Amino acid sequence: MQSSSKAGGNGDAKHLVCVTGAGSFIGSWVVKELLLRGYRVRGTARDPAHRKNAHLLALDGAGERLTLCRADVMHGDSLRAAFWGCRGVFHIASPVSNDPELVPEAVEGTRNVINAAADAGVRRVVFTSSYGAVHMDPNRSPDTVVTTTTTANKPAYNLYCCAKMMAEVAATEEAARRGLELAVVVPATTIGPALQQTLNFSSDHVARFLMGAKPAYQNAVTAYVDVRDVARAHALVYEHPEARSHRYLCVSAVLHRAHFVRLLKDLFPQYPVTAKCEDDGKPRVREYRFSNQKLGDLGLEFTDMRTSLYETVICLQHRGHVPVIVPRHRACL
Repeated sequence: MQSSSKAGGNGDAKHLVCVTGAGSFIGSWVVKELLLRGYRVRGTARDPAHRKNAHLLALDGAGERLTLCRADVMHGDSLRAAFWGCRGVFHIASPVSNDPELVPEAVEGTRNVINAAADAGVRRVVFTSSYGAVHMDPNRSPDTVVTTTTTANKPAYNLYCCAKMMAEVAATEEAARRGLELAVVVPATTIGPALQQTLNFSSDHVARFLMGAKPAYQNAVTAYVDVRDVARAHALVYEHPEARSHRYLCVSAVLHRAHFVRLLKDLFPQYPVTAKCEDDGKPRVREYRFSNQKLGDLGLEFTDMRTSLYETVICLQHRGHVPVIVPRHRACL
């Protein structure tokens, strides 16, 4: 494992960092990863005392090196208070919604985070973008390799992705204006075991196909990555001095929906996995290529999709989000 002593060029491995949206699916794993690497972590939440954040306090090292504080990305004073004394900030908090009224929160909230970090003397911010800010371009050829230099073509039909794209632009502009180091992680649809009790969007995506709640799957492809790889990616780009001013594509696999549901059925044949494809009258959409080499060069080894899907479903069972159906033969990886 890469030593955290190089963290952002900031020296001492035990220094303090802040994670916005600490109780979220990705945020929780980033907190866990940072604690594992020896950092002191301050996590922000709108209501730190709420039971939905209790899982954070149970993490290894949390008792000695984790504090939670109240902050809202739309209130600069709360952010400056949260960031004070921190050398690094991981900005993960963002509304996961297609509600147009929440777009300003994603964009202006990010602008507020960057400015508050600069005001508080933070050295590096790691911003969590979205794969939608990279790949959503209906005019792109499937032969084009999607990389961190690729930019979406204003995906207005998906306001969440549009908001993340605009937020990344805002983060880049403000960081340059304020002289703040910025590294950007661009994760795909993120699956894997959850630390929090609540059901997040991408895990629900898996659960609905597993239980056949979707009568048919789309003729579409989706990029996926394991949440633990996303967390490690955040730590790696924070720790490597040369990562500033770079984007890092965090993708493990691109699967057609038919491939995705077939994997689920192979792993869990006892479940009524969605098996029918919507007839849209079009040829099967091709799985496009991508490059995650930049994170590979930092030492990240990606979890294979079969393992990610298996452990996602096991977690859904343990959390009570899907019923446990006993197989005739145990699922094998």
